[in-house]
Amino acid sequence: MQFTITGKRLEVTPPIHQYAEDKTNRFPRLFDRIQQVHVIIDKADNHAHEEVEIIVHIEHAAPLIASKAGPDLYACIDDAASKIERQLRDHKEKLRDHKH
Repeated sequence: MQFTITGKRLEVTPPIHQYAEDKTNRFPRLFDRIQQVHVIIDKADNHAHEEVEIIVHIEHAAPLIASKAGPDLYACIDDAASKIERQLRDHKEKLRDHKH
């Protein structure tokens, strides 16, 4: 699994990078066909809040995308990661039910 993190109008510090990587490293336990995880962190124009978008590319499927905006960057990463985890569980369940 390839992991990339990008900051728009914001410098991604090592603690932010490590936190995002730790949160996304749980994804392969839920679904093993993940090819790439891309985290985009964007600072809003008025600098009042950050926006986090997580894009997960899966083998033979459309990418899963989750976004969250708020004043606390770490909480946004948590919420977006939770959304992706739910989408991964739903996708895996859909594949499992389709085969049987």
